[in-house]
Amino acid sequence: MIFVLHYRGPLRANGRPAHKHDLRRVFHSQIGALWDQPPLNDRRDWLEPRGDDGSYSLHRAMNPFVFVPLITENMGLFAELELDLLRSEPPGRLLTQGGDIDNRLKTLFDALTMPRHPNALPDATTPQAGERPFFCLLEDDNLVTSLSVRTSQLLERNVDDSVVELLIRVRIGRTKNTLGNGIFA
Repeated sequence: MIFVLHYRGPLRANGRPAHKHDLRRVFHSQIGALWDQPPLNDRRDWLEPRGDDGSYSLHRAMNPFVFVPLITENMGLFAELELDLLRSEPPGRLLTQGGDIDNRLKTLFDALTMPRHPNALPDATTPQAGERPFFCLLEDDNLVTSLSVRTSQLLERNVDDSVVELLIRVRIGRTKNTLGNGIFA
């Protein structure tokens, strides 16, 4: 399965939990739209807690949230990501302005991943309307097996150095064949 996520806005190095969650909310909406179309719309039962029958469940409760990561280890899935990152810095300043690229990418990966601990969420945050369940791309960022980053200059005037235009091409692959993950072929 291949699809593209989009983001435009600040992408800060060493982003705080509130910034990461703001990004997570942008991706939640797009991944939710993916669940509304084939083949995922035929697997909405995966959004429920695991039943006694041992059925698949992507439901991950972290009060007051219920996260649903699309790519999980128990489903035998991994992600390959290709990023097109437009930023206001001229070519050749990848590591010096707007925050170094590795810390900006760490912020992005944290936003694509469901939080592992409650302290990864902003204090006193609760799900907004339409955020139960809360869709995210990854259960764990260790499920990213390939990463490619292409940068270009964002040709706009008076843009803050932290603002980026970002396209993320996601390819989901399988580490093993299971009864449920065939839809990702």
